[in-house]
Amino acid sequence: MPSLLQLAALLVVAWLPGAVLFRAPVFERRKREALSAEERVFWCVVVSIAISLAVVLALAWVNRYTFPRLLGANVVAAGAALLFWRGRLRMPQARRAGLTALIPLALVILCMARFFPPSEYVIGGKDPGTYMNEGIQIGQRGSLVIRDPVVAAVPPFARDLFYPQHVEPDGSPRAGYYGIRFMGFYITDPDAGAVIGQFPHLFPASIAVGYGLDGLTGARRTAGFWALLGVLAVYFAGARLFGRPAAAMAAALLALHVIQVWFARYPNAEVVMQALTFAALLANARAHIDDDPFFAPIAGALLGLLLFLRFDSALAIGAVGAGLLLALFTGRRVRASFLLAFGIPAVLAVPYLLGPMRAYAELPIQFFGRVYWVWPGWQLTLAAALVVAAVAGAVFALRRGYFRRPIEGLAPGVIAVVVVVAALYALWLRQPGGKLTDYDAHALRMYAHVYVTLPGVFAALLGYWLLARDRFWRDPALFLIAAVFSLTLFYKLRIVPEHFWLARRFVPVILPGTLLFATGAAFATAGSGWIARAVRWTIGSVFVVLLAGAYVRAAAPVVSHVEYEGLIPRLETLAARLAPEDLVIVEARDAQSDVHVLGLPLAYIYARNVLVLSSARPDKGTFAAFLEWARTRYGRVYFLGGGGTDLLSHSYGVRAVASERFQVPEFETTREGLPRRAARKEFEFGLYEFVAPQRYPGGWFDLDVGTNDDLHVLRFYAKEVSDDVTFRWTRSRSFVSVTTITATARELTLVMADGGRPAAAPDAVVEVYLHNQRLGTVQVKGPWRPYSLEVPRDIAARAAGATDPVELRLVTSTWNPADVLGVADSRDLGVMLDRVTIR
Repeated sequence: MPSLLQLAALLVVAWLPGAVLFRAPVFERRKREALSAEERVFWCVVVSIAISLAVVLALAWVNRYTFPRLLGANVVAAGAALLFWRGRLRMPQARRAGLTALIPLALVILCMARFFPPSEYVIGGKDPGTYMNEGIQIGQRGSLVIRDPVVAAVPPFARDLFYPQHVEPDGSPRAGYYGIRFMGFYITDPDAGAVIGQFPHLFPASIAVGYGLDGLTGARRTAGFWALLGVLAVYFAGARLFGRPAAAMAAALLALHVIQVWFARYPNAEVVMQALTFAALLANARAHIDDDPFFAPIAGALLGLLLFLRFDSALAIGAVGAGLLLALFTGRRVRASFLLAFGIPAVLAVPYLLGPMRAYAELPIQFFGRVYWVWPGWQLTLAAALVVAAVAGAVFALRRGYFRRPIEGLAPGVIAVVVVVAALYALWLRQPGGKLTDYDAHALRMYAHVYVTLPGVFAALLGYWLLARDRFWRDPALFLIAAVFSLTLFYKLRIVPEHFWLARRFVPVILPGTLLFATGAAFATAGSGWIARAVRWTIGSVFVVLLAGAYVRAAAPVVSHVEYEGLIPRLETLAARLAPEDLVIVEARDAQSDVHVLGLPLAYIYARNVLVLSSARPDKGTFAAFLEWARTRYGRVYFLGGGGTDLLSHSYGVRAVASERFQVPEFETTREGLPRRAARKEFEFGLYEFVAPQRYPGGWFDLDVGTNDDLHVLRFYAKEVSDDVTFRWTRSRSFVSVTTITATARELTLVMADGGRPAAAPDAVVEVYLHNQRLGTVQVKGPWRPYSLEVPRDIAARAAGATDPVELRLVTSTWNPADVLGVADSRDLGVMLDRVTIR
């Protein structure tokens, strides 16, 4: 249960500044008093969150953010407003709460039940972990740009071991960053240790607020809060345009939908975009259609904040702009306060995107650069002249009142026809060919059949057609944003039922828009009489119940699932083994294990000194020199890996400290339909301390594979145990680092088993090479047994004189259980190796 201090801090962050501003006796407050009580509360929360995030971004941009400073800024601002307006903040004419307030309350309860508990996705490797660690770094260090002392301390001669400089194909430095600190984190200045996250900081800023409220737990809950706010924003925007019944049905279906449930528990920026976009749409309609001046700057500010969230937010901004442009031709005007409130963050976004976020902005910069080269000189000039002429003509026509009637009459129908025809074409006729892939060509088909049902899409198209003719001019931006996102994203939107993460592109607008128009077809369209309305409502209610049942069934496995549950306690245990003055070197990504993803949270959540190798085969001379330097700066130097790094050397030794193996739930990956069940993701690694050089006692090599062998093996599968025997499966090419071999060695013995290889699989043939020379071939059959090969004198002599460990290479014929037996194991397996002895 949250403490009283946490609840007070939550009110200061998410209610106080918005409540004071909403009650201010400015901008025709009487119009705000006429809003329902539940919508007034909604706006207090939305405005407060927008203000708080703006404060976080501003303070972090100048390296001054702390959670107490955020609280102080909000309290001071609210206190100043109270002093300025004194007793005039009461709203005497405000409507009291009625039964309609039960609808958003019920939605909140529904969302709380389905959107929590959140995942424990704090590791690196993919976007969710990047977002989480970006936000926590803002909370811990108070800056957008991370000043990482571990990066700054690495001597220049050793940088290529951990973060080699990235260059373009022509050899020139990569624009925006030097190299990669962790996946998703760019090093912009290695001398200063300047590191920045890959993604814009609006969502991470909210994670920093959650971290300030309740530590790592609060940070994890941030996505669920945004998803809840998104459901409410969809409800209130839909209620204004389509009425409460249709909006309530759509919002409830959204809360039940498997994709909304998944992303409510999974760190992502799409749920943030959903909440802010629909709140901005509602504010824009209140300002420019309902003529409430208070909401004009609110709409502009919310759209401006989207520039600090994602690049595709430009679609939302463009759609709202197009709606305002169309409204100009019908005699409405764009409020100056809207333009000013949008212009300020838009201007600030330019140095932000071209400065600290240059690497993120590089892709669209390159796109527009290609456009420039495709359209050189006179073509660009002509295009610019045509745009200027079009704008001038629009202004002239607007002032003279030309085209008003044709636009008012034709625009809704034309837009509806385009949307419906394009959708029907994509559902039945669009086929891959040329540069058009199957997953792009069939994107809408997959969305319909797998995610929302085909009847749901047909109902949405019917609703769009009917409601566009009747209500388009009550909120043109909402109709246009649904059209723009659908036409743009379904044109090139990879939708494959492979993993929920790949479905996130339609979360912000398309999914809630589909549900709004689907329910609007039944509950919002005009009828010819009460009988017709009763029939339509009955059919619509049955349809919604059936749709809800389908969504509940699809989401049932997700509701009972917590992605990576139990991972955080394991990370805490690992971090506790490392002292703050120690350094841990983590194996590289190409070591073919997932251990490297643990380095990010160890460094940026648990504040340990971490470096990740850039290659599974680092230069050993350079690494030995780095170790010699590191011992002068850090207490102990450790290696963390799961097997797959060629790191052993006669210049230093290693001592096993700990060995860990655990599994956490990870939802399955499938291409046959929606993922339905949780699989198990395994982490298996050892922790080793670098010590003085050492050799095996007795002068001969004896390695128990599967027991503290991580630095000896390369290109093997994870450790396993069967009947008290530790072993690893080989791959097609696997390697063992032989640290000790004498000139008198004459025999290599491998203890192996075929692992029950079926008759349909090829024979288990293993070719053995030592120090790049072939020793021979063995055929492995049956259970465990030793297989011996002679070591020639010349190989033993050369190996004994080597300055570093020598390589034992095993080349094995493999088989795939998934292909041969139809089971879930899709590994290409060689043989089971238990022991390697050279004597």
